[in-house]
Amino acid sequence: MTKMLRLLGSLIRRENSPAKVLVGSRNYADFASEASFDIKKCDLHRLEEGPATSTILTREDGLKYYHTMQLIRRMELKADQLYKQKIIRGFCHLCDGQEACCVGIEVAINPTDHLITAYRSHGYSYTRGVSVKQIMAELTGRRGGCAKGRGGSMHMYANNFYGGNGIVGAQVPLGAGIALACKYFGKDEICVSLYGDGAANQGQIFETYNMAMLWKLPCIFICENNRYGMGTSVERAAASTDYYKRGDYIPGLRVDGMDVLCVREATKFAADHCRSGKGPILMELQTYRYHGHSMSDPGVSYRTREEIQEVRSKSDPITMLKERMLNNNLSNVEELKEIDASVRQEVEEGAQFATTDPEPPLEELAYNIFCNEETFDVRGTNPWIKYKSVS
Repeated sequence: MTKMLRLLGSLIRRENSPAKVLVGSRNYADFASEASFDIKKCDLHRLEEGPATSTILTREDGLKYYHTMQLIRRMELKADQLYKQKIIRGFCHLCDGQEACCVGIEVAINPTDHLITAYRSHGYSYTRGVSVKQIMAELTGRRGGCAKGRGGSMHMYANNFYGGNGIVGAQVPLGAGIALACKYFGKDEICVSLYGDGAANQGQIFETYNMAMLWKLPCIFICENNRYGMGTSVERAAASTDYYKRGDYIPGLRVDGMDVLCVREATKFAADHCRSGKGPILMELQTYRYHGHSMSDPGVSYRTREEIQEVRSKSDPITMLKERMLNNNLSNVEELKEIDASVRQEVEEGAQFATTDPEPPLEELAYNIFCNEETFDVRGTNPWIKYKSVS
């Protein structure tokens, strides 16, 4: 009798097993193709109307945004690990926490548009088309890096992406120059010029505002306000923390920089403004960095761990997007876990490449000093060593 009961129990478990698998799995057709969301209204300066306060997110876009933001986050955490292992050396400024800025801007402009930023540039390098392997290899100074190992963390480049600039605020007038070229050549292109709240008090930025407005340049000036310039809070550094009004005669927007949909809609609005011939526009993205200013800054001497944790728990850009997708049937936990796993693998492969790829040879120090110039002698590490330049 006991054997018969065991056999019957075994048969019941086998019979129910496929049903459990069937219930646990989902066909992609079960998901919604899109969902509508209300988003935070932007604060406006010299504008009668602003960006949309409601928007649609498609399932396809949601998965793409999630993958890109998660990849940037994982890549920065891996860079943190490699720096602590002394594989990455020198300056290294991480952007984890600010992923919604990178992704929201990129999806709202065209690949033919232009972008220039400061030294916290790894996320923008990726969204502008640089691969994980090329970014990681550049961080470790290897030949396979996007600048062939000569630029490092702060100097990464790609098509229509002009870095990665180490001099505080200096990329803003360069961005205006790029916008001038767009207008001069009659192209329907714009330039996005980014800087931080720490650079917002630079005199050259205000000079650039003046020229850009006089010449009606198609430039979006974006202040990434992550609340701290190095270790100084915005309240201690600026008499006015309304950075979106700093352009005075230039229209401005203050945007929730932790929400990828807010950033997307605001950037679309700003891009349309520039393309219509109205001249420049200023955006302030209110965001936050989880790491310190750079890898040499622990980031907890001028702010508390509790403050960082509060932002992580209430405003994290990846978590916010994930919850929207799950709550509106645009995805499920299993699918997002699969994306997480593929991201981890891609970043690990990038790190493996970055630690095994050879370093550039010493003679390449003389390469690309000038373009299309005849070769000339370049002194090496002492007066007796000379290299030939290569254009």
